[in-house]
Amino acid sequence: MIKIAPSILSADFARLGEEVAAIDAAGCDYVHIDVMDGHFVPNLTIGPAVIRAIRSHTARPFDVHLMIDPAQPYLAQYAEAGADIITVHAEADRHLDRSLQVIRDLGRKAGVSLNPATSEQVIEHVLDRLDLILVMSVNPGFGGQAFIPGQLEKIRRIRRMIGDRPIELEVDGGVNAETAPAVIAAGATVLVAGSAVFTGNDYRSTIAALRPRTA
Repeated sequence: MIKIAPSILSADFARLGEEVAAIDAAGCDYVHIDVMDGHFVPNLTIGPAVIRAIRSHTARPFDVHLMIDPAQPYLAQYAEAGADIITVHAEADRHLDRSLQVIRDLGRKAGVSLNPATSEQVIEHVLDRLDLILVMSVNPGFGGQAFIPGQLEKIRRIRRMIGDRPIELEVDGGVNAETAPAVIAAGATVLVAGSAVFTGNDYRSTIAALRPRTA
């Protein structure tokens, strides 16, 4: 089943708890939380205190995407704040295998993210540490960007790499009702969508529109 993970980067931050509860009621599978440090990416967002504050507004898994460098010193803080999945960037981690093991030792699911220009070959030797692979289909740092079509081939290659391992393949960036079918056909199992969900008031319909059509 395709899972939908609305990114609260595009939510109304003045009503963040209410927004999280609203996407829960609308049928999301994960709550995707983009953490940016203004160093690894050119933007600043939220930290563990905010994650802790919104944790009580939903029982849905928190899918926390750390766009920070370094990430390893802060992994325990995000786990304690309520993250269920913690994803680090291959480009920002000199000791990726160790970070993934730390995440698992904290009792959380471990993910790795790849920027558009990064080859999937960098994760070949950590596949058995992974619960999730996140392919960035835009350059990270800002919401509302257009999907980069060239990432579809990377998604297909990673799907082949995964084989029969129980690893989720997530795609983030420019995912909407128009691009979702191609992303799913390439092998994605989790779709991150920010502006596609939070633009407008009918979150249930926009989340449903991202799922595959059934006959």
